[in-house]
Order: sequence, then structure tokens, then C-alpha cells
Amino acid sequence: MAIGLMEVLLVNAKGLGDTDFFGGMDPYVLIQYKSQERKSSVAQGKGGSPVWNEKITFRVEYPGQGDQYKLILNIMDKDTFSADDFIGQATIYVEDLMAVGVENGTAELHPRKYSVRKDQSYCGEIEVGVTFTQKVEEQYHGEELGGWKQSDDY
Repeated sequence: MAIGLMEVLLVNAKGLGDTDFFGGMDPYVLIQYKSQERKSSVAQGKGGSPVWNEKITFRVEYPGQGDQYKLILNIMDKDTFSADDFIGQATIYVEDLMAVGVENGTAELHPRKYSVRKDQSYCGEIEVGVTFTQKVEEQYHGEELGGWKQSDDY
């Protein structure tokens, strides 16, 4: 099993449907990968065309448990006096990226646009890039160490 870092570059979004009647939207993104969840900064007053240019990192394993190799991006509107509004969702499948990253040490999906959907309807797009970098972790339990094999019985 390979362990690495998946870095999500959250660039911007366009054409997001406005959920606020008064003032502009303050969008942010909740990014989920398996059991991990990260939150972007809030793009204050940016309405339907926010710009983040923000990197968010996840620790990942490949192959790992389960077969759900996908990033789920929930675009939300920060509200002060009520619950935050759900604007829409985009999904990025990363299994192939991780497989190439394990083989080559690193792999990258250059920033591109993904459709944002809410109830099966198109409601804008979000631009995201993803990089996977394999981490070499030293293990000493019966693993090879520079050509020598460590024995557990002394």
C-alpha cells in the first residue's frame, strides 16, 4: 500500500446560482475524501464568481479501504443569521491519478472545469486541479534497509 498526499488546488467558480435575496453570496467549498473533510476559505461578497486560489491537502492511501476514490466538492453559501445554503456539488474521480502517482511517484490533473449540479440540474462550474505525491515512509519491521534485511529475531 502506498501512502501519499493529495493536494487539491481550488481555483475559482463561475455561474453559481445566487441563493441570497439581499447582498451577495459568500461561497466556500467543503471538500470530502472518504472520511476526511476540509473547508476552504469564504469568498466574501464574491457572488456567483468566487476566486479562491487555495491549496487543500489530504493524506491518502492507495490502494486503501473501499473503492470510493473520489473528491466530493460541496459548494456552500455562508449565511450569518441562518444555516448555510447548499449551492451545488461537483465530483472528481481520482483513482487513475493515484495509480499513476504510485507508479511514477507523482501525478497531476491540471486545473480544469467541473460541472456543479444541484438536483441533477447544472448550476455553474468550478475549476480545480489535483496533485498526488507518493511519500516514502521508512518501515523497519522485516523490511529491507538499503539492501540489508532486518531480522526480528536477534
